[in-house]
Amino acid sequence: MSSLVQDVPQDIKFPEAEKEVLEYWDKTDAFQKSLRMSRDENRPIYSFYDGPPFATGMPHYGHILAGTIKDVVTRYAHMNGYRVERKWGWDCHGLPVEYEIDQKLGIKSRDDVLKMSVKTYNAECRSVVMRYADEWKRVVRRMARWIDMENDYKTLDLNYMESVWWVCKQLFEKDLIYRGYKVMPYSTACSTPLSNFEAGQNYKDVSDPECVVAFPVIGADPPISLVAWTTTPWTLPSNLALCVHPTLDYCYIKDKKTEARYIIGKSRISQLYKKEADYVVEKECKGSDLEGFKYEPLFPYFVEEKKDTAYRVLLDTYVTDDGGTGIVHQAPAFGEDDYRVCLKSGVIAKGEAVPCPIDEDGRFTEKVPDFKGMHVKEADKPILAHLKPSGRLVKSGAIKHSYPFCWRSDTPLIYRVIPSWFVKVESIRERLVANNAKTHWVPQVVKEKRFHNWLENARDWAISRNRFWGTPLPIWRSDDWEEVVCVGSVAELKELSGIEVTDLHKDTIDDIQIPSKQGKGMLKRVEEVFDCWFESGSMPYAQCHYPFENKEAFEASFPGDFIAEGLDQTRGWFYTLVVLGTALFDTAPFKNVIVNGLVLAQDGKKMSKRLKNYPDPEIVVDTHGADALRMYLINSPVVRGEELRFREDGVKDVVRDVLLPWYNAYRFLIQSIKRMEREGEFQGIKEGYISSDNVMDQWIQAACAGLVQFVRKEMEAYRLYTVMPRLLKYMDDLTNWYIKMNRPRLKGSCGAAESRLSADILFNVLLTLTRCMSPFTPLFCDKIYQNLKLLQPEASRSDSIHHLPFPVANLEAMDDKMVLKVSRMQSFVEKGRTARDKKGVSLRMPIRTCSAICQDESVLSDLRDLEGYIKEELNVRELVTTTEEGDSVTRSAEPESAILGKRLGKALKEVATAVRALTNAQLKEYEVKGSLDVCGHTLSGSDIRVSLNFTGAAGNVQAESYEGVLAIFDMEQDESLRREGLAREIVSRVQRMRKASNLSMEDEIEIFFETSDATLSEVIAEHAATLRGTLRVDMLPKSELRPYVTVISSVDEDINGAPLSLTITKACLHCTSAAQGLCSDMSALQTALAGLSFDTQSRPQEVTVNVGGGDVKLEVGTHVVFTLAALLNATSSS
Repeated sequence: MSSLVQDVPQDIKFPEAEKEVLEYWDKTDAFQKSLRMSRDENRPIYSFYDGPPFATGMPHYGHILAGTIKDVVTRYAHMNGYRVERKWGWDCHGLPVEYEIDQKLGIKSRDDVLKMSVKTYNAECRSVVMRYADEWKRVVRRMARWIDMENDYKTLDLNYMESVWWVCKQLFEKDLIYRGYKVMPYSTACSTPLSNFEAGQNYKDVSDPECVVAFPVIGADPPISLVAWTTTPWTLPSNLALCVHPTLDYCYIKDKKTEARYIIGKSRISQLYKKEADYVVEKECKGSDLEGFKYEPLFPYFVEEKKDTAYRVLLDTYVTDDGGTGIVHQAPAFGEDDYRVCLKSGVIAKGEAVPCPIDEDGRFTEKVPDFKGMHVKEADKPILAHLKPSGRLVKSGAIKHSYPFCWRSDTPLIYRVIPSWFVKVESIRERLVANNAKTHWVPQVVKEKRFHNWLENARDWAISRNRFWGTPLPIWRSDDWEEVVCVGSVAELKELSGIEVTDLHKDTIDDIQIPSKQGKGMLKRVEEVFDCWFESGSMPYAQCHYPFENKEAFEASFPGDFIAEGLDQTRGWFYTLVVLGTALFDTAPFKNVIVNGLVLAQDGKKMSKRLKNYPDPEIVVDTHGADALRMYLINSPVVRGEELRFREDGVKDVVRDVLLPWYNAYRFLIQSIKRMEREGEFQGIKEGYISSDNVMDQWIQAACAGLVQFVRKEMEAYRLYTVMPRLLKYMDDLTNWYIKMNRPRLKGSCGAAESRLSADILFNVLLTLTRCMSPFTPLFCDKIYQNLKLLQPEASRSDSIHHLPFPVANLEAMDDKMVLKVSRMQSFVEKGRTARDKKGVSLRMPIRTCSAICQDESVLSDLRDLEGYIKEELNVRELVTTTEEGDSVTRSAEPESAILGKRLGKALKEVATAVRALTNAQLKEYEVKGSLDVCGHTLSGSDIRVSLNFTGAAGNVQAESYEGVLAIFDMEQDESLRREGLAREIVSRVQRMRKASNLSMEDEIEIFFETSDATLSEVIAEHAATLRGTLRVDMLPKSELRPYVTVISSVDEDINGAPLSLTITKACLHCTSAAQGLCSDMSALQTALAGLSFDTQSRPQEVTVNVGGGDVKLEVGTHVVFTLAALLNATSSS
């Protein structure tokens, strides 16, 4: 008879099984079919925005993590009745691409690009943007992520760039874009400014020069100099002022050796002198007393230009006295505070060019002739050498400090003033904060702290870059900047210029001019391109070419329902999305966001290709499987926004602790069904809630309903970090408790009806669990489903588990009391296992008694109700439950500091000491009343953790306290217990042999033993029935082993010092004495019979064998029997 279900092999290679599922998905077009289904059913839209990665590098664990989170949530949304379009995108512009080309072509400066032509340069950029696209597609597919990578969006596409132009024009028309100057992080290697976010990505500890420089005060008598300290000597040629703190104390001091006189911060004299004996303090003053002091410029380069406003002492509170001299040199072109202070004090004027004598590559220009052509970092030493002869260099040395490096070129950044285009973020700051408050973040603390604080202090955003490969700013201006036009579309550009374009990159549109409407000649486009963060922040609109296409569809699904990225995007993509969404529509463009933490190498360092400090993701997946990696990442602190130190062993543990037990549970169900089919007991599977008198049946169904209810609630709140632990807890309940406790029922030892009942329940809860797990481990779930669905009516089946709806909790199965009851039993059993471990007593060794002492009678009642399971699991003969404590039970208490600390503050220490000193009587009173006054504070609920202690524990008695229960285990052994333990140990050794030989319980075998130990022989004889019931075969003396049988395995064991030889043979037919007259050569007949193969589940009534050229027909039961044990029994009875 053919089986409804397919065989499930004993072993599985998860990576290979996953590849089979992937091929099945490809063959059935499973993902696209799910999208078509949702469209055909006209489901409500669940909008998801996927931030675009660069394709110039390979995907790493951070990408895999974020992709897995996105896949879990969108799969769940689809299964929950939504239409979820998932569109992949590529970030194609910006510094990463340009840096690749600069390295390839040896480009050192902006002039190099202009010499080769922007068109040629951009063509090179275009050629590499999709370099690793195929690798990305391979990894995304292998990780089982369902997302449309064929109908993707690219930030270099005309439609995308046109929508970016539209975004810009909307902001321009709202007067939210302006041109100004700003000191920004600047990469001289890449010749471009960076955002503060980018500048914070790559700090390094470096050694830089430090120096103290003298600035002689003009008109001072006697002569005296202000002294300033800096670690950037290259900024000194651009010095325009000095700054002091108005309320700090400053001193006039005299060097006893040189008689030079200096003004320095009082608390910073140590910057110049180690000994007080080396100087004398002549006078003290406040910083405000120094305001307006004029000094002699260090260099002559800008004296003529700035003599009327510069070279004087300014006041500002940003100056500190925790470093330097308390006097800060001001170079407004190279410091954000310098620029602000000089602008406030009138040293420079708003809108005017600031002295900035370096070019785009960070080299001094002709404005500083002494150092012309030198890179600023190379000029530090020559500048100090230039100052030394004049006596202006007071002190020099080196300092080790943390300094920002370019995240792409890995070269030191500088800060420099840049003419740039800005979004007026500060003017909409309140709206940013208000709109963010309407969004839901996981974890919430990122929204309320990190992101909220960032928004509260948000500054105007510099959106332009002086580069080539990017979306050009759509701004045309007259030579005098009096007429400025922002273009919002290709059609508008044609209307204004008469030129129609099919590409919007610099090389295409830079030469396009627009006739002035004010008689100012031709308007020319500004040189800059957009910061690529502006492009990615425009993604919700640009991916669908809004508003030029898909207008209604976009507006119906905006704001997006869900986004997810790493913690580093709080100042990146999340920020730009909120800024542009607020500026355009006064809303955050997303409703829900999951923020993942960073994946680090195992040593806690950043993952580095150069250091090779992490395993290749593709090798990990090919070794352990994508589902194992997904589950490892999702079930980690990283989904709570915390860090994860990646361990490949962690992925391996998922296979061992989760996937294999899950697979074995599935295999066990299929084996049970196939057994019932063979024995004619199978009547199909019943679905839904199944009524049963069996406590464990009731419990596992109730727990399953509770699981579904919990998962739905938590997934609605996007708390993946609570969902996975609960799923794994149920997995453990199913595999290590329900199946283990019901194995005999499923195997038929309790009758066919019980076997069918337990199989029905196991099928239902296993399928429900698998459906709940499917968003997390999509491959293995579909692998299981393809076989399980064969047990369902065809109308209930689907091509893929991912086409099914998410399960709904079966309210009929809900039973919180039953779940609590079994939970109490599990806690007691786990404490029993712990007690055995502490005493070194194996679970195979029975113990006499265990006791539960508790004042809550409901707990004791629940334990008594499940007494049989407790005895079986703990291998104990007697369970005693009582509320009587006697003199041997006392209480101790510990304060819950995490709870009390927030409430009590400094009083916690006193209260904690008092709690630990509470007497047994006081703690009993606390348990009865539920509260207690300690040091004037009322403690109740979970404020105190009370433990029961057993003072009578001695010898082989072990006590464990938990949740108001004292569990006591008496492990004193007597001879009968030891002998029973030996029998269990023998069973364990035989089962180990079975497993090593890949034998199932259905394989018919015979077992032979030999021992010289009398006690071991007696134990085997005494417990023969128990051994037979467990092993499903008699253990026979090795002296009965026949020469014609096939030996499968033979081992020599040592059991507590006693030798035991075990042999497993293949079961075969044995001749009885009645066969003697049927054949003259009995030896040949028996050998022929031993070689026969037959289905042990449907034994024949007679067999025919050929011996010596003739057929011999034998009746089973008369001439032959199926086991040697049967032969021996027949012989002894006759």
